[in-house]
Amino acid sequence: MSDISLTVNGRQVHATVEDRTLLVHFLREHQGLTGTHVGCDTSQCGACVVHVDGKAVKSCSMLVAQASGSTVVTIEGLANGADLHPVQAAFKEHHGLQCGFCTPGMIMTATDMIARHPEGLDEATVRAELEGNICRCTGYHNIVKAILAASQAMSKAKPKAKKAA
Repeated sequence: MSDISLTVNGRQVHATVEDRTLLVHFLREHQGLTGTHVGCDTSQCGACVVHVDGKAVKSCSMLVAQASGSTVVTIEGLANGADLHPVQAAFKEHHGLQCGFCTPGMIMTATDMIARHPEGLDEATVRAELEGNICRCTGYHNIVKAILAASQAMSKAKPKAKKAA
């Protein structure tokens, strides 16, 4: 058994868990955060992506004990109350979902992708970086469109640096 302590969606969490408990199962079964989906259990599909210390991680490939001391954000932690995160809003506006099973993992991957490319994204980069996320319904076209729209909106929202004189 391991004693763990982490911050999940802004809330400090302490628990004693079996050493073999995966982060995805801890989030779903111990925290009731079922937006993080279990798809393949082999880290192939990306349905379980969450952010650990600001980076996208497939939570089915990480023990919760490894996340102890970290900050974890799930799909439930992205929105600001009733205000959707810009990526969530773009997925809604551009219909970047169909059955919705892969959507939380896609959105968490997209938010990480946009954060790592603050200058903006192009279609080729988005498609290459989505390789670890599987969608069996959409053909990815609207997912890519949504991510590009969110990237553009978020880069516009950032203040431009002033040029030195």
